[in-house]
Amino acid sequence: MINRYSRAPAAVIASVACALLAPTALAQDAEDGVPYWVSTRKDTANMRVGPGREYRINWTYTRKGVPMKVLRVMGGWRLVEDPDGARGWMLAQFLSRDQTGIVKGTITGLRENKDGSGRLLWRVAPGVMGKIGDCKAGWCSFDVDGRKGYIKATAVWGAGKP
Repeated sequence: MINRYSRAPAAVIASVACALLAPTALAQDAEDGVPYWVSTRKDTANMRVGPGREYRINWTYTRKGVPMKVLRVMGGWRLVEDPDGARGWMLAQFLSRDQTGIVKGTITGLRENKDGSGRLLWRVAPGVMGKIGDCKAGWCSFDVDGRKGYIKATAVWGAGKP
């Protein structure tokens, strides 16, 4: 049986350590170019409440390619934010630099040309995930399982600057 208070001392120690290391961590973040986009590398990846295996898991992602925004780097751990705004720590080995995105808002179209012109190729619903390519002039190349086209950058979480 786990005592619900058993993590309190570790949390206090972690907060003090983070406060003491904050200036160093911020300098490291600037060097590592955070924030930046990543995606889950495996079909199963755990998000934890702290940067270590001893911290409890608050979310388990069960799909490869879920877009994430890296907010901070601490050793082999990354503080990430998911498309719903949940934040937590993931091991870097479970993340890929492949940039993916998830459609937000309403049903939107994938267009033929990179400026959004041309014929409508596909309609994509909110929640659909795909690989993001180059983004220019407000449009991004978007590949959903081989169905390729161009989508408005504002319609995708994971496009543009993080």
